[in-house]
Amino acid sequence: MSFVEYHEEIREGDVAIVYLSHESMMAVQVRHGAQTQTRYGAIRHSADLIGKRYGTKVTCSKGGWVHVLHPTPELWTMALPHRTQILYSTDIATVTLMLELKPGSVVCESGTGSGSLSHAILRTIAPTGHLYTVDFHQPRAETVQKEFNEHRVDHLVTVANKDVCKDGFGVTGVADAVFLDIPSPWDAVPHAKTALKSSGGRVGSFSPCVEQVQRTCEALTRHGFEELNTLEVVLRVHDVRTVSLPLPDFGPDVSNPEAPPPSASHQAAATLKTTTLPREMPAHTGYLTFATKPRS
Repeated sequence: MSFVEYHEEIREGDVAIVYLSHESMMAVQVRHGAQTQTRYGAIRHSADLIGKRYGTKVTCSKGGWVHVLHPTPELWTMALPHRTQILYSTDIATVTLMLELKPGSVVCESGTGSGSLSHAILRTIAPTGHLYTVDFHQPRAETVQKEFNEHRVDHLVTVANKDVCKDGFGVTGVADAVFLDIPSPWDAVPHAKTALKSSGGRVGSFSPCVEQVQRTCEALTRHGFEELNTLEVVLRVHDVRTVSLPLPDFGPDVSNPEAPPPSASHQAAATLKTTTLPREMPAHTGYLTFATKPRS
C-alpha cells in the first residue's frame, strides 16, 4: 500500500481507511492479531482485513458493518489526526491547479502541519518529483516523517524542522513551486524566491485575514514577483428537489375543434427537478494568493 500507488488486497502494514459514514472515517494500520473498535463493534485485522479486497464490506462484532477503503489524500484529509488546522480538498484542488503542479515537479512547503496538503502534493508530483517540507515544531515534524514512512511516500519527501522565516527551505534554485501556510508568509517570500528555479516558478500562500494578504502582496511585489492573484474558494452545495408546476391554459385546441375543453379541476401539471441554495452555509476558510517569479 502506498498513497501514490495502488493494489487490490489489504496487507499487513497497510494504512486502511475504515469508512463508517461520509462524516466519520478512521485510519487503521493493519496488524496481525490486532483489533479496531468502532461504534458497530470490533474489526479483527487477521480475520476481517488481511487478504481481503479494498472496498470490502466488513461485518463488525456487534452486527453492524463498515467499508474498508484504499487510502487516498482526500480520505486521509478526512481521517487524519489533527495536530494543526488543515487545508481541505476544495482549497487543495485550487492550490494544485494554480501552482501548476505535475508529475516530476519539485515543491517547497511550509508549514507541514498535519500533512493534509503534503499528501495531495506527493500524489501529484509522483513518481519523479520531490517535496521539501518545513515545520518549526519539532514533535510535529517527527510525527509527519513517521507518517510518510508508514504511507510509503518517504522517498518523495524531505522533512526539515526549522523556522522558514529565518532559515529558509535549505535548498537553492531547485523548486518549481513554493507554498506558504504560516502566520507571516511575507517574511518567507525572500526564501521562497531563493528556493525557486532561475527559470521562474509559482509561489502561493494561505492566509485567513486580508491584512495578511496585503502584507504578503507587498512583499511579493517588492521582490519582483508578477501576476499577483488572490482568490477565495466558497463551496455552495445545491439541494435537489422535485416540484410540480401547473401548465398554462392557452384556451381550446384550435387544431382539433372536437377536443373537449380542459377541466378546471384537472389542470395539467409538469413535474421537474430543481435546485435551491442553502439559507446558511459555512463560507470563508482563507484567502489564497498566487504569484509568478519572472524568468531571469
